[in-house]
Amino acid sequence: MKIIFAGTPEFSVPALQMLLGSQHEVVAVYTQPDRPAGRGRKLQASPIKALAVEANIPVYQPLNFKHELDIKQLKALNADVMIVVAYGLILSQEVLDIPKLGCLNIHGSLLPRWRGAAPINRAIMAGDKETGITIMRVVKKLDAGDMLYKITCDINEHETATDLHNRMMLMGAEGLDKTLELLAANDLMAEPQDESLVTYAHKLTKQEAILDWQQSAVLLARQIRGLNAWPVAQTALEGKIMRVWKAEALNIKADVDAGTILENSEYIDVATGDGVLRLLEIQMPGKKRVAVSDFLNANTVAGLKLGILN
Repeated sequence: MKIIFAGTPEFSVPALQMLLGSQHEVVAVYTQPDRPAGRGRKLQASPIKALAVEANIPVYQPLNFKHELDIKQLKALNADVMIVVAYGLILSQEVLDIPKLGCLNIHGSLLPRWRGAAPINRAIMAGDKETGITIMRVVKKLDAGDMLYKITCDINEHETATDLHNRMMLMGAEGLDKTLELLAANDLMAEPQDESLVTYAHKLTKQEAILDWQQSAVLLARQIRGLNAWPVAQTALEGKIMRVWKAEALNIKADVDAGTILENSEYIDVATGDGVLRLLEIQMPGKKRVAVSDFLNANTVAGLKLGILN
């Protein structure tokens, strides 16, 4: 089949790699315009653009898909299907209707649970025990298209959003490969989503990074795992922002104020509203992220109280 691929971040890369190594023909790649990045704010291509250029695939980067010339270009490609993976642009019905067999999307959840921008993070923060990927048809309404193929996986107890993201992007490529095989054989079974089961994975915000020590250790541990690697959970230690990359909830009680660091020479154990949270990996301003044991080699924090930076 002649395929157009639309994607932007690292999550999209395995799917495009799979297509480039398949019997299908990738006739073009669409990705977001180059963005300023790094200290020098130089324009940087997306991971998908870099892969497409390396493979000598034509790359198109419309600011949006509303310009008449962009629509004409898409039609001229005469593709059978368009694959959309974390592209980042909302596609109009006119665009969705152009490929002969429609547009397919890899979504990082078991729809209809966690429609929206941050399904991997929200699943962890909500304490879900399992998640997966869904291959679906793209429709105008957000993540509401018929489901075509699913792969389910467990969420491991200490797994961060980064860990799960890296697993699921490979699963997405696997699921897409199987879906295209079924599509070519005219053997796809489309399943409508049950609207009564819909939940939304709203976009993450920096405000969510602030740890509230009145919360339980279990909830705080989920928050930290779900916000790794952005925006990264944070608290205040002696007037400085301390980012918390990894932590685990301990099933013990502490008879001190929430936020107080308990006496421990190896770990930073923090009293919470319910239970104790053990910090495992942290980062101080201007420093690299380090294991807490390394941080404690040069710092004494027992008895100090963590809180919100004023």
